[in-house]
Amino acid sequence: MSVTILGGGLAGISTAYHLKGDYLIYEKNAYLGGHIHSEHIDGFIWDEGPHVSFTSQAYVKSLFEFNTDNEYLEYPVHTGNYFRGSWIPHPAQTNLFAVPQPLRDACLSDFLNIQNSFDEKLQPRNYGDWLNFSLGETFASTFPAAYTRKYWTTDASNLATSWVGDRMFLPNIDQVKAGYLAPLPESTHYIKKVRYPERGGYVSFAQKMISTANFQANYELEAIDFEQKTIKFVNGNSVSYEILVSSLPLPTLIQKSNAPAEIKAASEQLNCSSVLLVNVVANHVTQRAENWIYVYDEDKYSTRINCTELLSPNNGPEGKTGVQVEVYFSKYLPLTEDISVIVSAVCAELVEMGLIKSLSNIESTHTKWVEWANVIFDHQREEAQNKIFNWLEQYGLVREEDDLAPMTNWETKFKNKVNLGSLILTGRFGQWKYYWTDDCVLRGKWIHENLSHTFSD
Repeated sequence: MSVTILGGGLAGISTAYHLKGDYLIYEKNAYLGGHIHSEHIDGFIWDEGPHVSFTSQAYVKSLFEFNTDNEYLEYPVHTGNYFRGSWIPHPAQTNLFAVPQPLRDACLSDFLNIQNSFDEKLQPRNYGDWLNFSLGETFASTFPAAYTRKYWTTDASNLATSWVGDRMFLPNIDQVKAGYLAPLPESTHYIKKVRYPERGGYVSFAQKMISTANFQANYELEAIDFEQKTIKFVNGNSVSYEILVSSLPLPTLIQKSNAPAEIKAASEQLNCSSVLLVNVVANHVTQRAENWIYVYDEDKYSTRINCTELLSPNNGPEGKTGVQVEVYFSKYLPLTEDISVIVSAVCAELVEMGLIKSLSNIESTHTKWVEWANVIFDHQREEAQNKIFNWLEQYGLVREEDDLAPMTNWETKFKNKVNLGSLILTGRFGQWKYYWTDDCVLRGKWIHENLSHTFSD
């Protein structure tokens, strides 16, 4: 059984690690890691956003411990929200005490009204409805709906609700009432405690898997023929495959394949955001204690902010701060300004929020453009994805019961073995899922177990 793996992000790395056999990874970069790759710039370690592990999966915890030789940090998470000069603990819906008046009263009043008049027959047509029905229109429009336009780059009404799951906390009446008066005795955020490597950045959680991986660097896909099972790379090399595991973004895989026009058109209906990371070094200590911060002000580019030295003190030199700001774009919210204009504006925003003392304290800035950030679960996504999967069936893709669902229930998934075909998709963008790092690890384990099952029959 010879396995060709396209893409050396965590999903591809995990597949290779668990196969431990005849495989080869082809990666377009000079390094493995994909979105968990950590960079060393200006004396700091920078991840692509505040990567932390909060998995409940014992297997993933153990694997990450092994990769770091048990040299990891574990600590309670402290998350904050910034809104028009106010700092509000997260989630804001159970911390209304910190919301300025008269907005504070209006949020509580609307929430109580919607709860007291709740009609089970009333089904949300979209995420916007879901927010209004769950939290009340005032809170919903001021906080999560505004953040949706910044982070998801589109209006909440343009999103389905299948992706929400436990990612959005739904408080009860007593929690909201108590949080209106004072801080609750314990956080209601779904992330209570996180783990992060002591040294080397988040990529250290996969370091041993990477160091033993068999891969070819600088192999970017140029074309793939599913019928002939051949792959051509930009560097001029070509290979044939027996079994293909692809973690490449699904739209890229289809656009560079022998798919007919209608399937390529379907792939164009799969939307994803991009993120501009603005990394700023200042010559003073960290100014706030939050591990990451959500910014609701729509007149600010800053969407989510973290300080890399708060992830691990070994991520930067003592006495300085490395602030990372995420700014999101997509076809719904295209990048139209020069990046230098955005960097200048972001620096001013950091000063306004008090995360940097003054512009004169800034030592350096640099940016990173990440083309693939978050799958956007808009209304056309499921139909387009289904059309693509149906077409790929003739070339060895075996449909899975949950292949259109944004998330995977791994307890259920591992119970039943399936016979896999010659084409397997993996990872957030390869499967077009709302996956976190533990999902990518477990997908690799699942692929190994089911390929073994397939070829043992």
